[in-house]
Amino acid sequence: MAFAATDFISLSLLTLILPSLSSPSSTPSKPTDPPLPTPWPHQFHSLLFMNRSGALQVLDLWYDWPNGRNFNIIRNQLGSKLTYDLEWNNGTSFVYTLDSDRECRVLSVGVGILRPNWLDGATYLGQRHMDGFLCNVWEKVEFIWYYEDVVSKRPVYWVFYSGYAAHVMTFEVGRVLEDAEWQAPVYCFEEKGEKRSPLIESVTNFNSSHGRFMGGMINRFNTSMGL
Repeated sequence: MAFAATDFISLSLLTLILPSLSSPSSTPSKPTDPPLPTPWPHQFHSLLFMNRSGALQVLDLWYDWPNGRNFNIIRNQLGSKLTYDLEWNNGTSFVYTLDSDRECRVLSVGVGILRPNWLDGATYLGQRHMDGFLCNVWEKVEFIWYYEDVVSKRPVYWVFYSGYAAHVMTFEVGRVLEDAEWQAPVYCFEEKGEKRSPLIESVTNFNSSHGRFMGGMINRFNTSMGL
């Protein structure tokens, strides 16, 4: 969000006033090092409001690094059913519904879930306001821009290069989904051919082009930088 004109005026006035208040022997203070993004908690639950070029979704995110798993439960605006995107650290994802249609796709992409420190090495861009919060902002491999609340250090917003954006509504550190909820339905393992639908395809397409692709890019970048 752009600064208001009054912000620029006040800064201009300060540049005129402060030198006159300084003693001749005073020296300018050295700039502080840029802040570092807070690593993700090893386990958390977050409710996200997603906007994909005007197509709106609510995403229920469960992140569980110790157990090597990540779960996205997705509801499209005015959608009649949920889509489940279950990701494992061995590179396998299950995208399915739990209704009578018994839809499921199994993806094997060879990339694990994001590590808690996936933002290491990100480029600091300064502070900006987003959704009513003053945030520190970082950019990672020209793929994602990440906004973190200056006060609480919680994520507020992130946006992919494509414009697909996440507004963080809740962020519950340490909350864990019960183990039984992480089991993909039995029909994901049946050799009857995958049942596909536009709903399932929309999630798998995003998984391939954004989610796991981001993980692969960032993991390779961090490895190359020794992070």
